[in-house]
Amino acid sequence: MEAAPAHADRPIWRTVLALALPAMAQQYLLVLVRLSDQYLADNFPVADPADRKTYLSALNTAGYLYWFVSSYTVVVSVGATALVSRFVGARDFALAHRVTGQAVVLGAALGLVGTLAALLGLPHLVAALQLSGNAAAAAVEFLTPLAVLLAFQITESACIACLAGAGDTRTGLKVLGLVAVLNIPLAWGLCFGVGSWGGLGFAGISLGTGLSHVTGCAVLLVVLARGKSGLKLRLANLVPDAALLRRLLWVSVPAGVDSMSVALCQLWFLSLVNRLGDTATAAHGIALLWESLGFLAGGAFGTAAMALIGQNLGAGNPARAARCGWVAFQMGAAAMVAMGASWLLFAEPMFRLFCHEEASQPVVDAGVPVLRLIAVAMPALAGQIVFTAALRGAGDTRVPVLISWVGFLGVRLPLAHLLTMPEVSLGPLGSVPGWDMGLYGAWMAMCTDIWVRGSFFAVRFASGRWKRIEV
Repeated sequence: MEAAPAHADRPIWRTVLALALPAMAQQYLLVLVRLSDQYLADNFPVADPADRKTYLSALNTAGYLYWFVSSYTVVVSVGATALVSRFVGARDFALAHRVTGQAVVLGAALGLVGTLAALLGLPHLVAALQLSGNAAAAAVEFLTPLAVLLAFQITESACIACLAGAGDTRTGLKVLGLVAVLNIPLAWGLCFGVGSWGGLGFAGISLGTGLSHVTGCAVLLVVLARGKSGLKLRLANLVPDAALLRRLLWVSVPAGVDSMSVALCQLWFLSLVNRLGDTATAAHGIALLWESLGFLAGGAFGTAAMALIGQNLGAGNPARAARCGWVAFQMGAAAMVAMGASWLLFAEPMFRLFCHEEASQPVVDAGVPVLRLIAVAMPALAGQIVFTAALRGAGDTRVPVLISWVGFLGVRLPLAHLLTMPEVSLGPLGSVPGWDMGLYGAWMAMCTDIWVRGSFFAVRFASGRWKRIEV
């Protein structure tokens, strides 16, 4: 079965929804995995309930570093989706199949490089993030199994990206559903043990996650090899093709630089939060977990925009490509605003799901206000996410790097220093008084940055310059 480009006679909102809903379900299945891991960390046996914050802080920092892995996969996934969607739109399926094979090769290679770098640098990176003592040791312990199995997860992401470019987000949903179903019993069993076996402890949680992604990767490779998804993975297409790899990387590398720059800046931002202590770090992590429900909803509509823009540009219909981008933004913003409303109403019970012990009350007190604060940034965050993906689908991956740098280096990080600290050092210039607002000040800086970047990305998409980019 050959994939077909988006039908010109089908209402755009239906086309967007048909792609976005399975992609959204994929992302929420991954959140289910995070929620399970968070619950296990909250119920990990400790001698003193006050030590619970140690594992929550470790999981929060590990989550940020694991998010860096997701940014690393962009080096493969964006080019894969952009090229596959262009070729499918132009009905050049032979090239779409070749891109799929090259994306798999590139994903495996980058995964192995990432494994080596992570195993050598994890302790130093965790220390650089201002995490110390038992929390730092727990974070390294948690991340090591994920680092060892990284190649499987990046290859899995490459396969899903190719399928999305062909207009198939349902296969990825089914496979990630399997990953989520496997992850929960594996993580629980490897953490707490089974029968007389006592388990691996905290590292067992992440090993379960890693092994479930190994299974997902294997299933996707089999699906692509059988060709039932609209793409066909052949052995001949796994032989490195320098010209095609260059085209993949031409689109993906700037997007990867963008995503990894954002991830590094987020780690810098996290180091500021970690300086505020374990209570702030734990509250920050739980608030981010709930905030991700809105972020991932926007990401699903961004996936739809990326695929449809690539397909319509490949089919020679830039006007419809633009309409797909705007419709995806409108629908994504509506979903994210609805999420924000739920945080305004239910922030406290959401936190108490993970902080049910009396000793965790300070975490609730610190986290509830910031979760409510981020609700006001949902429209701008939708613009940032959907239009970034839309521009990537068109191959416009260079200007967004500059926008991200302006947002983080010009707005979020300087403002976070000013709002979280009692005093900000300016080096030889002396120091200035800060506002000392703690975690709430950090999230105010985050919201300001989101509004700035969301506005810039909307202006860039509205300019239409992306319509003339060759990939």
